[in-house]
Amino acid sequence: MSWTEERVEQLKKLWTEGHSASQIATQLGGVTRNAVIGKVHRLGLSGRATPSRPVKRPPRLARPKPTTHRVTRKPVVEEVATPEVQLPTVAKSVEPLAPAKMANGDFASVLNIRESMCKWPIGDPMDKEFAFCGRSASGGPYCAEHAKVAFQPKKSRTRREDQPTGFRRAAG
Repeated sequence: MSWTEERVEQLKKLWTEGHSASQIATQLGGVTRNAVIGKVHRLGLSGRATPSRPVKRPPRLARPKPTTHRVTRKPVVEEVATPEVQLPTVAKSVEPLAPAKMANGDFASVLNIRESMCKWPIGDPMDKEFAFCGRSASGGPYCAEHAKVAFQPKKSRTRREDQPTGFRRAAG
């Protein structure tokens, strides 16, 4: 297919009317969209009068501004009878250990704790008296007493009678 004077004029007319390259290719027949785009660039045609499909973007919604005086209401909660669930008990109840003092009389803190010291937190981190245990760690991050609390042996699972047994393969 060659670009005749008539086809070039029709291309220019359709382009300035705002038709897309695919629409022009369909109307001209025998050319592809890319051929139309190439010819438009070679002719040096500028932008179109109106776009073929105007872009309609949804309006940006303003974010709600935080109010300084909020009135919060407690949600109404209906009490529902819940079955009692028995929680697993801790193997050994360890008395809380007081943090050990270091050689200079201070307690272990974030600034002076070492790799060989127990890193069990004692107290509230926001409190001035917050400290770490500081005793010598026994092969991990905690001393022997705190390791007993942190690392408990895995208990074997017991199946309840009312619990479904799951899927079983059918013999076949």
